[in-house]
Order: sequence, then C-alpha cells, then structure tokens
Amino acid sequence: MSAADPAQTVDGSGAVVSGTQGYGENAAALAEQYESIAFADVHRDVAHLIPATPSRIADIGAGSGRDAAALARMGHQVVAAEPTPELRREGQRRHALPNLEWVDDALPELAGLQGREFDVIMLTAVWMHLDADERARGMAALAALLAPGGQILMSLRHGPVPPGRRMFDVSAEETIALAAGHGLSAHHLVRREDMLDRADVHWSFLGLRRG
Repeated sequence: MSAADPAQTVDGSGAVVSGTQGYGENAAALAEQYESIAFADVHRDVAHLIPATPSRIADIGAGSGRDAAALARMGHQVVAAEPTPELRREGQRRHALPNLEWVDDALPELAGLQGREFDVIMLTAVWMHLDADERARGMAALAALLAPGGQILMSLRHGPVPPGRRMFDVSAEETIALAAGHGLSAHHLVRREDMLDRADVHWSFLGLRRG
C-alpha cells in the first residue's frame, strides 16, 4: 500500500520514480489484490496486540481500506490516511462507515494528522517506500502522534523491488534503533513468508510502544 509523499528517486534507467508511483495507475487492480486477503490473515501475528476496547487508530497508507474498515467494524475510531487519490476513492467507495474517516496525508511529515493522538498506528507495507532521511523524519512524526502507552504496528517488506516502484530494504533492527531515539521500544517481532507466495519476498511484523 502507498504511504510516502512524492519525494523522488531515480531508477536504474535514469527515470524519476516517486514513492507513490505505480499505485494510482493500477488502483483498481491493487484494491482487488488487497481485498482478496483477509485482515485476520495479514495481521495474524499482531492481532493480539490490537486493543479489545474501542480505541483511536490511524491506518497510514490505508490503500483500499481493507484494514481500516476491519478495525472500524471492531468498534474502533479509525482514521485512514492515503495520499494516492485513486486508491483513496476506491477505499471510500468500498468502505463507507461512520467511524472511518478518510484523509489525504502522507509520510514523512503526516502534517494533516499532527496535533491528534492515537492509541495504535498501523503501517502495512508502507515503511519500505521511505529513504533513510524520510524514515528519520517519519519516525519523529509517528512518535508525536502516539498517546502514552500507544503502539505502532508495522510490516516491513524484504525482497526485490518491482519494476517502476520506489522501495528500500529496511531491517527490523534499523527500525527498532530509530524508534528508540524517539522513546519507543520494541515489544514484538515476527518474521514470516509472503502471503502472495512470492518465494523471494518475506516480511517482518514489528510492534513499537511508547512508555
């Protein structure tokens, strides 16, 4: 799912590639792909960390809204932040719920969300779109949004970068060290296979907590 703002990089052919490139052009197909995998399956390794009582949750890089909608149906108050207009429209069309708010916002600054406070921040297949400088700024922005005792639940993708996409291979260890500089500690780490059966792709699921 997309989440980075349009900071740009250059691919091997010399073409400029932005963090959201490849998502808007393929929004309908990507939404179908996202929605084909159940929330419970994607988040089976962190589901026990999601509060049982109604909480304030931000889904950063919400894509088609699969996760945001599932969390809203659990009774949480959810903000879905998605910077790609085509994906955001897909999500709004598919998941119109009274306790699900859609916003146009993006890492690394998340300027539109600053001043708000969340008990849980979800980042699913998002963090790998940010370069090192953006990750540093992004972690500061995320930490500023966390309520006392709040947590960040994120997945990190490891494997080859698809053509036309901007991604970086970011380790869980680097992410934990970066979070520590903002008063966040790791309380959960699981590594597992790719749910789309790509042999060369695997994932880390990480939980970071304030206080």
